[in-house]
Amino acid sequence: MTKIGIETGAEVPGSSLAAAGKTFLEFFAGIGLVRVGLEPSGWSCVYANDLDPKKRKLYAGRFGDDDQFHLGDVWDREQVLARLSTPAFLSTASFPCVDLSLAGKWKGLDGAHSSAFFGFTNVLEGLGERKPSLVLIENVTGFVASRDGQDFESATRSLAELGYWLDAFVLDAAHFIPQSRPRVFIVGVHDRLGEPPMARRGSGGGWLVDPWVQRIERAGKSIRPSRLVELMKRIKLPTGWAAFRMPLPDGPRRDIAELIDLDDAQDWWDEPAVVKHHDMMSDLHRRHVDGLLAAGGTHVGTIYRRKRYGKTRAETRFDGIAGCLRTPKGGSGRQIVVVVDRGRLRMRWMSPREYARLQGVDNFPLGENTIQNLYGFGDAVCAPVISWIDAHILTPVYEWAREGAENHPGRPRPLRSLLPREPAEDAAPFARELETPKIREMG
Repeated sequence: MTKIGIETGAEVPGSSLAAAGKTFLEFFAGIGLVRVGLEPSGWSCVYANDLDPKKRKLYAGRFGDDDQFHLGDVWDREQVLARLSTPAFLSTASFPCVDLSLAGKWKGLDGAHSSAFFGFTNVLEGLGERKPSLVLIENVTGFVASRDGQDFESATRSLAELGYWLDAFVLDAAHFIPQSRPRVFIVGVHDRLGEPPMARRGSGGGWLVDPWVQRIERAGKSIRPSRLVELMKRIKLPTGWAAFRMPLPDGPRRDIAELIDLDDAQDWWDEPAVVKHHDMMSDLHRRHVDGLLAAGGTHVGTIYRRKRYGKTRAETRFDGIAGCLRTPKGGSGRQIVVVVDRGRLRMRWMSPREYARLQGVDNFPLGENTIQNLYGFGDAVCAPVISWIDAHILTPVYEWAREGAENHPGRPRPLRSLLPREPAEDAAPFARELETPKIREMG
């Protein structure tokens, strides 16, 4: 039987598109919100990995208790590889963020938690020619700044050394749901795929303006912030940088008031606890809350407790967006609901169901333990963000490769019909993207 693949210059036994299908591996799976974001478009998870048994329990409550979930350390490469018998087109990795933030004392990729990223790349290396054609990496925006960009450079180089062309961007969950949750994403496209619809750095084909530079500089600053663009320009990769077209998400978004339960059945705090947190507010925040109380009506907001100049402050926001969900470590980890309701001030802890709604999974099955639910959602990826990346990058790359492999086995094909539409004035600089891939038969 003849197998068709995109030109790689080498045999790719067992990892052709036909063998892989629209399948993916979910590393650092947590409770499975990456899977929730990918499955609607037809992606099938063939392997999931995490080392937290409590998260695995929540994962099983949503997807069933099957053999796809491997409870184990990603550093145990042989155990992981033994379970990766099914080829996959995509691999995702939302590796631990602790050491890339203040909570981990900025240890970076040398830290005990975030260094697990290299356990993931070690597995990819062990897969050899069976490694996925596409990878998606996710972490906090501190990943870009960690150790003045050194950790970002180390991570991107390690992926490039495995044959991946890389794009990087930031997406905030606030574009989709009322939660401020900016995250940095890296997409890697393996060199074996040829040239999917993306601009490659330095591939301008003689044009005065590099289409890659043009694309990353024209993108919205919220998606490609200056610091990230600066690093992408500075870091030289063994493969290179690429850039997908990244339109600014502009769909409708619900207000937080729509996701918060206001009925009396909720576990509202007693008056002393409310007064205590009112007193913990700064003068500015307290005046704002008092103004809302005097104005009347219903106003829904959130509170986080933070240390400011040696004092614990209750910091409020009433802009229709919740603060970034966190794991409930210590008194500052849990988010508080604050409601001004017709002259009455009410407060309580945000519930696990509200955490689920703020991650875009309103009906996700909850576990019995409140704290473990909060850990699961606070440490997860926002599912609608993953779906957006899938719609704009992952599925288009898969379909591009599938069409080339299945429908044009013996000849190259033009890509013009498969490219995202660009404004007319931008057509010339992206001419490189319209070149044809090389298709070959593998026998």
